Amino acid sequence: SRNAAAEIPAHLRTGRRGEEDAYFYLRAGGYVMVARNYRTARHHGEIDLIGWDKDVLCFVELKTRTTRAVKPAEAAVDRKKRRDLKIVIRDYLRSIPAKQSSEPPQWRFDVVTVYYDQSSGRPTFELFQNAALSS
Repeated sequence: SRNAAAEIPAHLRTGRRGEEDAYFYLRAGGYVMVARNYRTARHHGEIDLIGWDKDVLCFVELKTRTTRAVKPAEAAVDRKKRRDLKIVIRDYLRSIPAKQSSEPPQWRFDVVTVYYDQSSGRPTFELFQNAALSS
């Protein structure tokens, strides 16, 4: 029988590993994570991670690379992706029940880049807080 992991394309395995490592990296940095791979019913976009950094709700896009030779991972968040993210973020904010106040929470968009060293396989992280969503 074939190994199930071998049937998953390498770039997807790398992406999943990056997502897992970034999740724990952000938690270690004080983020309180509340959602992973958030999607809405009315739109096909997805937010990789959602978490609180103190009192700011953070929508986090992850990019994983095994080399720095290609364009920087944060540059891979193109105009269409940013537009999709804005729609999903708006839907998520609308889904939060208004507790004491009718004001939506303060929020920002972050990008986490995970680079894996090709020889050691160890990850290094770059966190871009409050990345621009407009293009």
